[in-house]
Amino acid sequence: MSALARIALEGARAAPQAAAGFALAAAAAAMLAGAWFFELVIGLAPCPLCLDQRIPYYIALPLGLAVGVLALKASRLRLARGGLGLIALVLAVGAGLGAYHAGIEWGWWPGPASCAGSGPSAPVSDILTALKHGRVVRCDEAPWRFLGLSLAGYNALIAGGLALVAIAAARLPAYGSSSVSQ
Repeated sequence: MSALARIALEGARAAPQAAAGFALAAAAAAMLAGAWFFELVIGLAPCPLCLDQRIPYYIALPLGLAVGVLALKASRLRLARGGLGLIALVLAVGAGLGAYHAGIEWGWWPGPASCAGSGPSAPVSDILTALKHGRVVRCDEAPWRFLGLSLAGYNALIAGGLALVAIAAARLPAYGSSSVSQ
């Protein structure tokens, strides 16, 4: 059997984890594209917490690609599963950030002072200049809702769902294998 055929066979046995890695990377890219769409096309300026919620997707995208490539080779399946676990952790943090932000929007708890809309913190002589050039985007006001949920709420649900997908994929057996602990 040629080396190329052997690699293809090993990749086929590990396909669930490879597919999950690539799918998670695609989902992260779609979430970032959606955030940029709302910002650049719709005109919804992101608050500091909105920007923080993008960070897990910036991490999950290249990590998902790396996991997908690693999982194509059955000998690296354990490393790919570890990568899926790391993606799950990163996306769970993203879900937590989304839930925290949604709670601020619903008034369940106060948000950070950096995005409460209290105005710029500048010396009295510079306040007029700061007001002309700066715009504080409040974290406690949802500028857009659909079916009662804000973008932060949807992010919490989507990131949490993707974290569960990553966990499930890490636990799947490789094709042609009957054990989960590979």
